[in-house]
Amino acid sequence: MGAPVSIVLQRSERKKYEQLCRSGKTAVQLKERLTIVLLADDGLNNGEIAKRMSVSAHMVGRWRKRFAEHGLSGIEKNLPRGSNHGGKNTQAQARLRKKIIEKTTTEKPPNATHWSTRTLAKTLGTSHTFVAKVWRECGFKPHLINQFKISNDPQFAEKLEDVVGLYLNPPDNAAVFCVDEKSSIQALDRTQPGLPLKKGRAETMIHDYKRHGTSTLFAALDVLTGKVIGECKQRHRHQEFLAFLKTVNKQTPKDKTLHVIVDNYATHKHEKVKNWLKRNKRVTLHFIPTSSSWLNLAERFFGLITEKQIRRGVFSSVSDLEKKIMQFIEVHNENPKPFVWTKPVDEMMAKINRARLALSNV
Repeated sequence: MGAPVSIVLQRSERKKYEQLCRSGKTAVQLKERLTIVLLADDGLNNGEIAKRMSVSAHMVGRWRKRFAEHGLSGIEKNLPRGSNHGGKNTQAQARLRKKIIEKTTTEKPPNATHWSTRTLAKTLGTSHTFVAKVWRECGFKPHLINQFKISNDPQFAEKLEDVVGLYLNPPDNAAVFCVDEKSSIQALDRTQPGLPLKKGRAETMIHDYKRHGTSTLFAALDVLTGKVIGECKQRHRHQEFLAFLKTVNKQTPKDKTLHVIVDNYATHKHEKVKNWLKRNKRVTLHFIPTSSSWLNLAERFFGLITEKQIRRGVFSSVSDLEKKIMQFIEVHNENPKPFVWTKPVDEMMAKINRARLALSNV
């Protein structure tokens, strides 16, 4: 057996390969091959590298030789085995790539709702790694689906302009609040305690739970400051909404007009609510378009409290749930950060019109 192939790295090359070895995004196989190269650069022979890494000397020699001949590209993947497996960019490979893109975007497999790399590779007679490569290049993710709903509100543009106008250019000497209800929040207690987070293990939580009842959170988000006025109630009828509206009114300086952004829930349009608004001229309700909850910034706060307090919370009773919700709001208000709206109406309408046109062509 001859002497092993000599590996001599430049300082910049060595630094780059060491960083790749430390990166969590580098494939395990590539880390192993880079380690062989780095040890070879240190002057170790194949047998010494094999012993240190618990691999065969034959394997060390193979990747050492490939690096010497082809550089980093030589060890990033196995040697090409034909155009269908990621070899040279031949006309055959280009045709195959076109077929992969066409089938991915226009067809579905006979027994599934979407392709996988393996089912498409089997259909086209290629390797799943080549399909995955094409998908990465095109940004295809057939296993994912995005949900959407375009509002059919006949006054969509007017309502959108009204609400976004309050976000981007609020009236002088006015307070703007986003008000909404998060209903049916369950007070769930676990049947067994979980294990805490520790090195090498995530926090655990048993899937069994006890239901102690539900509560509804009424929240008013101050658009300017990010502070939240919150109350928990057992129901969410017009009586509760009106009582909360009065609370927001009392906690707002009397010298300011009050603009309240709400959704189209029937309780917000109840006759008693309308009569109260007639008597309290400084309060104005602004309704977002139907099916446009994303336009109400209170929903963003609900996402925050769900993620940080409710979803993984353990509550011994409804009162315990409500206590912890109010504690979260109190802490939030100590250092509030507003959710800043940046998108102008014309850009939003252009995007929505494109979506409507695309749907009409389906």
